[in-house]
Amino acid sequence: MGLLRRRPVGPVLTTARLRLRPPQAQDFVSWAALRRESAAFLTPWEPVWARDHLSDRAFRERVAWAARSVAEQRAYPFFLIDADAPAEAPRVLGAITIDNIRRGPAMSATVGYWIGGPHARRGLMSEALGAVCAFTFGELGVSRLEAACLPENVASRRLLARCGFAEEGVAQGYLQIAGRWRDHVLFAALREDRRAVAEALADDAAPVGPETAGQLGRLCAEGPVDGEG
Repeated sequence: MGLLRRRPVGPVLTTARLRLRPPQAQDFVSWAALRRESAAFLTPWEPVWARDHLSDRAFRERVAWAARSVAEQRAYPFFLIDADAPAEAPRVLGAITIDNIRRGPAMSATVGYWIGGPHARRGLMSEALGAVCAFTFGELGVSRLEAACLPENVASRRLLARCGFAEEGVAQGYLQIAGRWRDHVLFAALREDRRAVAEALADDAAPVGPETAGQLGRLCAEGPVDGEG
């Protein structure tokens, strides 16, 4: 059965060089080619790929999961699409996902991402993460965004620090990566009003007024991260 082309389901974010949108069936060829080409670059940092990881069937399931997750507001998966590519031939450069959205007292979520090997160290993920932070803190109303990376992933640690994430500690055996349970360095970014309250409590000082939700987006847009992966 051939892949059906669908309209984007969910939000579309734009940056200087990217369109961020949920995956579509027509992305399969570009996505699979990029993942295959970048396998040696990506697999040291990811869980072990399933045998059918690059199959069209698995990709259709990925697209269906993304549509359900967005509809239920549980997660927001975005593909990084080259803004210069024609709409009928999208060029996938990577992906970034807001997941584990928690409302109530937590008002938090997690973010994870990957970039294809040929597109690393160009500042593209800085653009994507900046846009996702602005969307999360603005439209979603979430005030804490968490991330984690392997201790030796210097590029990712620099990226997170550049985009306003603070290192919070190390979680032992946090995720199974490349077939082994690995410790991860934990990071978090707070929306400015939540950060102000936290800092005021820590310093026993009066809280200051909130700034715009796009502040972290502007921070990331100021320039690429050296060695970004």
